[in-house]
Amino acid sequence: MKKIELDIVGLSYSQTQSGAYALVLGEINGRRRLPIIIGSFEAQAIAIEIEKMTPSRPLTHDLFKSFAEAYHISIQEVVIYNLVDGIFYSKLICTDGKKTLEIDARTSDAIALAVRFDCPIYTYEFILSSAGIVIEGNEFVYLENISETPEDITPVNPVAGFSALSDDELKSKLQDALAEESYEKAAKIRDELNRRKAS
Repeated sequence: MKKIELDIVGLSYSQTQSGAYALVLGEINGRRRLPIIIGSFEAQAIAIEIEKMTPSRPLTHDLFKSFAEAYHISIQEVVIYNLVDGIFYSKLICTDGKKTLEIDARTSDAIALAVRFDCPIYTYEFILSSAGIVIEGNEFVYLENISETPEDITPVNPVAGFSALSDDELKSKLQDALAEESYEKAAKIRDELNRRKAS
């Protein structure tokens, strides 16, 4: 079966399931999108790596990567290989240079590892045909609303006063937020700093 390569095109707070996020994968050189509902922890793990933020302590997926690299194991690719009753099934194709193994994984964990190992993500036509949606025009879902707080998570401190702070104060608050592992807050501070650089 021919594999179709996918890329991450969006991650946003799910409007349909409380406390969940919608990860949107897009067909490379195509208009079809594959939306997958994932948990807040996995969404945060994916967003942190995509945004190149450095947590003060390694997250579970970072630990997995360090462990694998210590034993010279790398992930060559992630394959979303099946869809049963609305649940996506994925596997990691791993190698130590001598032998290649397939390891079953939840799709959200597989994607979080794919972004860390910088490996391609694939699926098959029958999955895109049954669960994919076609995007008209050049609409994309961006990494947004990741900071919206699900009901079962402690709210992040409001960041409404950041525009009044100096760059140095913002950089200091950014370091504090990273040290406290308040990644949503850190992302908003970083966005404010980037907005200032662009203007």
